[in-house]
Amino acid sequence: MGQPDRRDALLARRLDLIANVSALTAEALRLNQKRAGIEMDVLRLELEIGRSGANAQLVQDLHEAEERAAAIMLACAACEGRIVAAEADVEDVDRSLAAPDENYDGSQP
Repeated sequence: MGQPDRRDALLARRLDLIANVSALTAEALRLNQKRAGIEMDVLRLELEIGRSGANAQLVQDLHEAEERAAAIMLACAACEGRIVAAEADVEDVDRSLAAPDENYDGSQP
């Protein structure tokens, strides 16, 4: 593969990877917003329990909200791991783009 073909393939790959990083970042933001909403529910339930005492429904609602928060935190961590891996793939492509093609003879731009 000549230098222009190699470079074009790497640039196309980089574009795909950047789109993936962007999608993963959007997913992470969505998950963090969802987590923040659930944390607000937890605080609201804790305040309600503090004000009116612990009844079975409030305690159950609090427990369920805490479970949802824990699940979202795990999803956030997994998404962050995928972002790190995708960014590493971009770095690999960037290194390949920066490296000279040893098979290229310079006869084409």
